[in-house]
Amino acid sequence: MVKTATFERGIHPEYQKEITSNKPITSAQLPVRVVIPLSQHTGAPAKPEVNLGDEVKRGQLIGSPSGFVSAPVHASISGKVTAIAEFLHPSGRMISSVVIESDGKDESISFKENVDYMSLGVEEIKAIIKDAGIVGLGGAAFPTNVKLSPPKEKPIDTVILNGAECEPYLTADHRLMVEHPREIVGGLEIIMKTLGVNKGYIGIEENKPDALEKMREVVSKESNIEIRSLEVKYPQGAEKMLIKAIKGREVPSRGLPMDVGVVVQNVGTALAIYEAVKYGKPLIERVVTVTGKGIKEPKNLMVRIGTLISDVVGQCGGLVDGAVKVIVGGPMMGFAQWSLDVPVVKGTSGILVLTEDEYVSSEEYFPCIRCGNCIDVCPMGLNPSMLSILSEKGRYEETKEYNLFDCFECGSCAFVCPANRPMVQFMRLAKSMVKP
Repeated sequence: MVKTATFERGIHPEYQKEITSNKPITSAQLPVRVVIPLSQHTGAPAKPEVNLGDEVKRGQLIGSPSGFVSAPVHASISGKVTAIAEFLHPSGRMISSVVIESDGKDESISFKENVDYMSLGVEEIKAIIKDAGIVGLGGAAFPTNVKLSPPKEKPIDTVILNGAECEPYLTADHRLMVEHPREIVGGLEIIMKTLGVNKGYIGIEENKPDALEKMREVVSKESNIEIRSLEVKYPQGAEKMLIKAIKGREVPSRGLPMDVGVVVQNVGTALAIYEAVKYGKPLIERVVTVTGKGIKEPKNLMVRIGTLISDVVGQCGGLVDGAVKVIVGGPMMGFAQWSLDVPVVKGTSGILVLTEDEYVSSEEYFPCIRCGNCIDVCPMGLNPSMLSILSEKGRYEETKEYNLFDCFECGSCAFVCPANRPMVQFMRLAKSMVKP
């Protein structure tokens, strides 16, 4: 029997996935208005390609990339452009955005279908992926075509699809693997062809037995694709943890997966790649888990990009009495919101609503008591205690000596801290004050 793959350290929060894990994906209602940010990705924001008053169709380009690390954005509905201005983004920043009022027709541009898509050349495939505006759907939203173009001195021999979905509450990737396993594997095959790789893996935490079964059925006759069962542990789905668990390779300090010959993509990204390359469909919608005890009707919804969170919450019955916090993403790495008038963006994996009994306030924290709990659980083997103290005291340059930039802000340290210290915020503050 194959041993369950994992990494060292990590934590075991209450996963709460049973709220939506058995709820099939359903389509959200067509929004009457969308707010589409021109920056939904790592890198330079897109440049607007429409003007006030323009009539647009679903799938039409409305923002073109402005640099190598950038991504285009497309209209997710048909209608009229009623504003091009700065609007609130789930990150808390004001971002230049295109507002489209629906005409109710949901007319689409014609998409170019490629029936024999695996016969396309590598550069053709990368161009399609770029033009479709595909970015990593696991959270970082890094432009996918860039990730599929490693430098020649960094040869890739392995592709790993991330189906771990280790964040508590979230089940969007789980449901995609159960309902669309063939399309996900098709996306993996496209990625492997693009990178010239002969070995692919799909890592899935063992708390998703139905997803493991479905994916294994699809690859049962594929000798070069392997499904790996992963231990249920947070942050199992982090790139470096996934590589360590599945390949036993350790990404060097300040390094990237390509430094050890690996490219990691999310299963949702693989599905988007398949739909773009085969059907010509740009990234204009995604699955969002709407969950938590603070939501009346938790669901997994296919939502158009730019739909306001207030509209999505309304389609799930609204908030219960006693709902106190709304988070975009999961509870560990998501962003708390002060307004529901923010849009779903390409990186929105979930909308989590917590009630008072689920929520632990971080408003009051205490000095570090040197218990070492954070050191014991840090998946990167860092010293979060020292990093937080140095940041708190304004000694930012010294944090580099403790490998500050190896921290990927998973929140494991804050989760176990008995002093309730805002560890991740200290890390982010230090990173903003020093150069990498």
